Order: sequence, then structure tokens, then C-alpha cells
Amino acid sequence: MDLPSVLPGRADAWMDALPQAVLLFEAGVDALTVMRVNAAATRLWGVPQERAAGRPLLEVVRRHTLEALAERGGELELEAGGRTLRCTAIRAAPGQPGALIVEDITAHRRREAELREATAVLSHEFRTPVTGLRGVLEALEYDMPQGLAQSFVRQGLQEVERLARLVEDLAVGFRPTRARTLPLAEAFARAERLLAPELAARGTTLTFGADHLVRADPDKLLQVLLNLIENALKYGPPGQPVEVATAPRGSWVEVAVLDHGAPLEGTEGLFRAHTRGPHATGQGSGMGLYIVRSIVQGWGGQAWTERRGERNAFCFTLPGGAGIG
Repeated sequence: MDLPSVLPGRADAWMDALPQAVLLFEAGVDALTVMRVNAAATRLWGVPQERAAGRPLLEVVRRHTLEALAERGGELELEAGGRTLRCTAIRAAPGQPGALIVEDITAHRRREAELREATAVLSHEFRTPVTGLRGVLEALEYDMPQGLAQSFVRQGLQEVERLARLVEDLAVGFRPTRARTLPLAEAFARAERLLAPELAARGTTLTFGADHLVRADPDKLLQVLLNLIENALKYGPPGQPVEVATAPRGSWVEVAVLDHGAPLEGTEGLFRAHTRGPHATGQGSGMGLYIVRSIVQGWGGQAWTERRGERNAFCFTLPGGAGIG
């Protein structure tokens, strides 16, 4: 039984039920001629069956790319009107119609992009505890007083706990934030301890502003601080001090990481995913500041950068109260 013989009646119903746009055509003397379009094809090209039947295929699809695909057969992806379309064509044969099948895969491609971005974010978040563990293990290779060794072991266990929480998040999805009230000094002390080897190697000093009570996920707050301070160490002049300033802003607390780097241009774009500054060198994912803004916005705050005198200031806000230091 050939396909034209089953087109009327019940075939119309199952074709119209398909989510893909289907256009059946035959090879005419001068052009491909439309025989049938289903409901999805009518929505896609805006031409109902009664107007499409008998017209040249190009007049219905209005793209030479699709006409050429129908003539030769095969597959391609097409960007049209902000959508991604997967197009498949079966050539017409003697006595048999050809078919052009178009599937909207925009949502699928968007999910793929979101997965790639989530993977980049997770790899960046894993980097911090892994770096901390490496430093601890390298230190424990050497003989040292028992008290100091125990301090390194405690630090390593903290990083193992952070890794365990990240693994749990991977297994069950991103859980609600583990926010609690804590003094900023607690996060500052953790950051300074983790960054001590890099500070010593660069001959740089790191100072912190007044303490404040804040409400945040301690690990996320540490992630923000480490990203911003590491950026300041990496892109600021060697040996120049880095300051972490704090200030109350009503019911919020502002934290600013200040360095002596060159003035920045297009600062808003720095917070986009996979974006690096014009003076960035070496390898990098371009995800650091994007992660910072995502975390800060997650607790309702803001993240931005500005020039303060002779220094660059990378700032963020988080829920807090009155200073306690």
C-alpha cells in the first residue's frame, strides 16, 4: 500500500496529532509541490492545508535552505525566529511522496546550555575545597609541632565536609541554602587561613574591616570572599595590599574587596558567564564573578564593581545587623 492511498480519513488525524511539523510533497516538472501539511506545520508556517495543497514547496516554507534539503534529503539544524529547528527530509521517489519533518528543539538546546553552565559552576565550586585539601596535605608532609598538625587536620576536615555537601547537592539537586547568623569575622578567618600560602608567595598583606553579624550560608559566603580576594591577588600589582572593607547599609552589610589594579572598563560585563577581563592572563573559566553574583542574588543582595580613588572595589551586600567589632 503506498502512502497517498492512506492519506485521507484516519491518516489526517494521526498526522495532525504529531508534535513535529510534517509536510508531504511530490516532485513536479519544475518544482516540488506540496501535497499535505499537518496541524503543526500549519502553526509553524502559517499556511493551512487548503491553501498549501498544490503550491510549490518554497512558497509554503519560504526558505531556500529547506527546499534544497527536501530535494537532496538528509538532516540539518536551522535557527529561525529565535528557535532551533531540527529538519529531516526524505526525497520523493517515483510514485511515492517525499516528506519534510521539522521539530522544534529550542527547549532541548536550552536545557543542554543550562546543564553546561551548571557543570561549569559546580567545577568552579569544587576547585576551592580541593585546593584547600591539597595545601593541607602538602603541609602535613613535613615535620611540625603536634598542635600545628592538628590545626591542619581540622582545616582539612572542614574542606572534606564542604566537598561532601557539594556531592549531596549533585545527588538530590540544589537544596535550599543552609543560612545561619554568623559574625563576618568567622568567614574572614576561614578565607585568610585558606589564602595564607598564596599571600606569602605574593608578599601581599590582607586586612579586614569591622565585624558585623550577617545572615548567610557560611560556605557560600566563603566562596564569594575567596573568589573576590583571589581575583584581587591575581590581577592587582604584586606586593600591594588587599583590603576587605565593611560598612552597614541599613538592614544590610556591604563588603568591598579593594585592590590597586588598573582601572577596569565594561565592568557590568565582567559578571556574565564565561567572561574575563581584558587584562586576564593564563587559564580561567570566566565563571568566578558570575558565581559571585548568582550566590549574592540568591540571598537577595547585589554585587557590583566600581572605582574608589586609586583602587578597584568589588562589592556585595548581604543581610545583616549592627556591627559587633
